[in-house]
Amino acid sequence: MDGRCFFASIPQQPLSAVLARGIVVCCMSQFSAYTVSIHYDRRLYRQDIAGSIAHARMLARQGIISDEDSASIAEGLGRIQLEIQADEFPWDPSLEDLHMNIERRLHDLIGPAAGRLHTGRSRNDQIALDMRLYTREVVEEVISGLRQVQRALLGLARRYQPVVMPGYTHLQRAQPVLFAHHMLAYFEMFQRDIGRFGDCRRRADVLPLGSGALAGVPYPTDREFLAKELGFSGISANSMDAVSDRDFVVEFMAASALGMMHFSRMSEELIIWSSGEFGFVRLAEEFTTGSSIMPQKRNPDFAELARGKTGRVYGDLMGLLTTLKGLPLTYNRDLQEDKEGFFDTVDTLHTTIQVFAAMLPGMELQSERVESLAGESGMLATDLADYLVGKGVPFREAHGIMRALCRHCDEREIHLLHLPLAEYREFSTHFAADVYDITAAASAAARDNPGGTAPSRVAQALDLAEQILEETGNGA
Repeated sequence: MDGRCFFASIPQQPLSAVLARGIVVCCMSQFSAYTVSIHYDRRLYRQDIAGSIAHARMLARQGIISDEDSASIAEGLGRIQLEIQADEFPWDPSLEDLHMNIERRLHDLIGPAAGRLHTGRSRNDQIALDMRLYTREVVEEVISGLRQVQRALLGLARRYQPVVMPGYTHLQRAQPVLFAHHMLAYFEMFQRDIGRFGDCRRRADVLPLGSGALAGVPYPTDREFLAKELGFSGISANSMDAVSDRDFVVEFMAASALGMMHFSRMSEELIIWSSGEFGFVRLAEEFTTGSSIMPQKRNPDFAELARGKTGRVYGDLMGLLTTLKGLPLTYNRDLQEDKEGFFDTVDTLHTTIQVFAAMLPGMELQSERVESLAGESGMLATDLADYLVGKGVPFREAHGIMRALCRHCDEREIHLLHLPLAEYREFSTHFAADVYDITAAASAAARDNPGGTAPSRVAQALDLAEQILEETGNGA
């Protein structure tokens, strides 16, 4: 029976009579699932167990509990981890969360010694620890995955290194660029993403355990020992901040939103490029789907889904920011809502990275098609203006000449470079026979400055990208 039907079934009686009959108590029992988080926070079991083992060792080291109890606790937690991994753990939703489930099971396994584990800590600093441990791990996985995507981009750039394609502004053909230069633009985007995730990891790399519920703990704990055991580079400076801080989660989700935005931009181009109207690329069949009624279709569904899932990650970020914006210090139960959106972001970004790392290497560039368009009419107009500048014409005047010349060609439906020299000279006597030396390849080669699309500059950029990947391996 759902809540609506339950309340509808209550006879209309004075509140005192309802209370006397225990109906409100029944109601509370029915809605107790509202506070349960075990169905999603159980994902943190490895981090929770690692933190608990380190805490038990510290307690024994400080003489707060016996060595025997510490060893028994560690052994019991090890057995619990094996049970969870084997899907044999007796999860109990009535215990609400991961921490209480593990503590209850530990008591079943080792008896009263389990009750000593929670000495000198609170669930508040315990969950803060779990979240930091988990964030550090997923950051490493994300960075490793982004490196794989960068390798795929670099592979495409190397494979089609000489190919000149149309570059766009406003989705209108603008100037010729090397396809490799285009791929390296995404390499740079993901390089910035890797930097942001690295920054997030550094700020997550702070031990909160030992902060207690909010004010610290009245035991002689050794937080530096805990930090070393768990691989943290430092300990939190303020207990109140430590138990309520979720900035590192926001940072991860914000970095993920930016990363997904980059994947979405790439998706948009792959969707457009793979269309019949463009015909620039062909995606591998396993990354396209057919139509239920149109047998000719090869829909770029994976790219479309990545584009769509980007909005989902944005929503997760905004949800957490909204949750956090009104919370007073320190811990509030609202912070239970930090996990589902976070985990959804982790999963969405992770699978998107996997898809692109697998999809990009199998993408085929239709080289003849893109090169044929790279030198079409208006694509070389800027180069022709620069040609006039080289003859002594001021750039603004040269720009006006080429604007009139392009309009003339559009009206006559003739390619700019198919125009007879005599017609060129009607617009400027500075035009000479060498005007026909201007091609798409020459246009690209002329952009021979740092960051430009000239083949020599792109070759240098490819070597630098290769060096970055070799030096960093899977790291930041």
